[in-house]
This record gives sequence, C-alpha cells and structure tokens, in this order.
Amino acid sequence: MKKILIIEDELNIYELIKFNLKTHGFDVDGVQDGGIAIEKILDYLPDLIILDLMLPGKDGISICREIRANSVISYIPVIMLTAKSEEFDKVLGLEIGADDYITKPFGIKELCARVKAVLRRTEILLSKEEEEIRIGDLLIEPKAFIVYKNGEKLALTLKEYELLVFLAKHRGQVLTRDQLLDQIWGYDYYGETRTVDVHIRYLRKKIEDSAEDGRKYIETVRGVGYRFVEE
Repeated sequence: MKKILIIEDELNIYELIKFNLKTHGFDVDGVQDGGIAIEKILDYLPDLIILDLMLPGKDGISICREIRANSVISYIPVIMLTAKSEEFDKVLGLEIGADDYITKPFGIKELCARVKAVLRRTEILLSKEEEEIRIGDLLIEPKAFIVYKNGEKLALTLKEYELLVFLAKHRGQVLTRDQLLDQIWGYDYYGETRTVDVHIRYLRKKIEDSAEDGRKYIETVRGVGYRFVEE
C-alpha cells in the first residue's frame, strides 16, 4: 500500500483529500503545521507528499527546499497545492523541486489522477534494472537511484534524476523540449515546455562545474532543445 503524506493546514481540505485517497487504497497521514513537516516526513517516509504552499510555522517553498537538500528524502515526489494561479508561483514551485502542482479550488478526481500518475512514473523508474552509467566525473546508478559527482552523492529531485538518465542515454542527440516533456512528465501533464527549462537549469547547477573552463554536460540548441555532450 502506497503511503501519502498530506501537509495542509485547512482541516476541511485535509480531511477531504485524506478520505478520497483512502478510498483509492492509499495509506494516508498528515500534519497541519509546517514547522514539524520535515520531522514527520523523515518518520513516515511516504511514497508521495502533497504539500500546501501557505502553512503556519514554515511555508511550502521552504519545506520543499529542505526535502530536496536532504539526501534521505530528496527522491520523494512532491505535488504542491496553491491558492495562487500566477505563473511566478508555478515556476517557483518547480524551480525548488516540486514534481507537479495543482491550483485550488481543484477537483478530487483530478488530484487523484495526478497522484496516481506521479506514483506510476516513479514506480516504473525505480523498477528498471539497468547498469550504471559513467560519463566524465558522473556515476549514475539506476538500480540504487543514486548519482555521484567525483565520488560525492548528489541530491537530485525525481524529475532531475529522470532528465539526467534520459539525456545520458541519448547523449549526442538533440532532444526537443516537447520530447523531454512527454518522456519525463508524460502526456497527461498539464504544464508547458518552460518546465523543462527550469529543471535543466537546476540540473546543470548540480552536475556541471561552476568555473567557465569546467566540464559542461548539457548543451542548449537554440530554438530546438538540449543535447547531452559526451566529451
């Protein structure tokens, strides 16, 4: 039984989500205070987190950043809930590592569909039996869901990891933003290609050297997409 953790301070919304996820066969728990969210996540170790943006104690953006910075829980997918529909909020959420977002008010059927879609993609990814990939100073271990740079473990989000593996497997090929969006987020994703750019930017910060003469792995092909460079 998959475990879902709901971090939502509005009790009526929390209870509504909890009831419906339970009817779909999920084990559900939650907290209403952002200040104890990380402690709860580490204790419960859910398969997916539904995280509200506006919370007492600590906001959802800060919590998501802490999740992605902690190698013990950084792999857990996060769906963010927000009452704001401005593009800035959506992009900001994706920049700090949210895997998806949904704007209030939302339909329960839509939320459950998003939860199942994210869990399905995560399960497929983690179940693949693949050999390790070595490129430059990077070591990707798909079976363990771990990436090392110069022997140091990187804290990648699920989407960053999926992007890296897909790019590395197709190194030398130019991949369009639409191809990456379809492959990593799936055809049922409601976002746009700017999502790809945001994740590529953050992936670069983690796998590439900051010095101008340092190793660069991802090349931007203007007007088209991206290419993973072998040498």
